[in-house]
Amino acid sequence: MADEIVNRVANSKLVTFDLEDYYVEGKRVLFDISDWLFEGLLLKEKDFREHVKNHDWSQYDGTYVALYCATDAIIPSWAYLLVSTELNQFAKKVVIGNLELLETVLFSEIINTLPLDIFQDKPVIIKGCSNKPIPESAYPLLISKIQPVAKSIMYGEACSTVPLFRKK
Repeated sequence: MADEIVNRVANSKLVTFDLEDYYVEGKRVLFDISDWLFEGLLLKEKDFREHVKNHDWSQYDGTYVALYCATDAIIPSWAYLLVSTELNQFAKKVVIGNLELLETVLFSEIINTLPLDIFQDKPVIIKGCSNKPIPESAYPLLISKIQPVAKSIMYGEACSTVPLFRKK
């Protein structure tokens, strides 16, 4: 008579948390304002405002946008803000920076709204491998959120974890 195989991980209080499950679906756009600068380096207010006024902003409907300048031009803050006022009418989120910063902001918002009761006094494994672009900065944000309540925190897969924290 063969012994029954028991999945002890599935039967434990262990919480496996995968940031990939919280990835915000949607198109990401990197919006370069250098195309609207004189020779890519100089912002002429009148010309810049004209570009903003005449641009088709509806193409960004439902997208996540990161504003940046690909050249070494010095861009006044109001220029990004002016573009943001138009984008905010269509885009779901607008940041000034690169796509990694955009992902960091999205994950920060998600992590800040996580209910802590699912982690209360439980061992937690933060899953490491993902097929979606999870910014490195999301992991320490998650740890700072759950560490006060978790019994322990590990990183990796249930079969091979790296211990990170254990409540004393």
